[in-house]
Amino acid sequence: MTASPVPTRTDDFLGGRLRLTQPAHGYRAGADAVMLAAACAAAPGQSVLELGCGAGAALLCLGVRVPGLTLAGIERDPLAANLARANADAAGLAAHIVTGDLSRLPPGVAATSVDHVIANPPFFATGTRAPDAYRAGARHEETPLADWIDTGLRRLRPRGWLTVIHRAERLGDLLDALSGRAGDVAILPVAPRAGAAAGRVIVAARKGARGPLRLLAPFVMHANARHLHDGEDLTPEAQAVLRGGAALDLKPPERR
Repeated sequence: MTASPVPTRTDDFLGGRLRLTQPAHGYRAGADAVMLAAACAAAPGQSVLELGCGAGAALLCLGVRVPGLTLAGIERDPLAANLARANADAAGLAAHIVTGDLSRLPPGVAATSVDHVIANPPFFATGTRAPDAYRAGARHEETPLADWIDTGLRRLRPRGWLTVIHRAERLGDLLDALSGRAGDVAILPVAPRAGAAAGRVIVAARKGARGPLRLLAPFVMHANARHLHDGEDLTPEAQAVLRGGAALDLKPPERR
């Protein structure tokens, strides 16, 4: 493996079932990536494409949880793409990672049709950009969110699933981009604590479906009413997903 040109660190995911090398400074994947992977309803033998895969956290968490998937990712940052390839090799997972921009897909990706597309698009459309280029590229929107959704839907086979995690305030934009093109939409609000407003939403939608939208009960991350001390205070449900690799079921009841 070629040495990284920047300092890196290795983080444990899924209770140590996956070890991921990431930049030591700037943006690093965490709980959002694990939650995205948990919400993808991929089954063995199916294919998954991640848009903006970074160092591979979500894609590889999914590969660890569900054996026998065909995994692919596209990432425009060469450093992150190289880390994703190295992380896949270290995890013993076959993942085809392409360096490229989703707004100008390389021909090989543009010709691909998959069963599932997952994405954790940059969260911030406005505001001050981080001085670290990798962190800024991961967190600040340059390609419009609607283009992420459009690209994901175009790469899906008919009736394939698109699963996205984003800030709760962008839910309207996500639904607008899906309108008329996908159904069986499920929205899972993710709240930091019981009674607190959701900071994230996970949205799953099926290409070409006509089923109604469902707003699911919030998923609560932390057990205590407020932060009391250093260290984890995850709910049992969050512990099962983040450490145990449990899935989040967003499919309609008749599809289960």
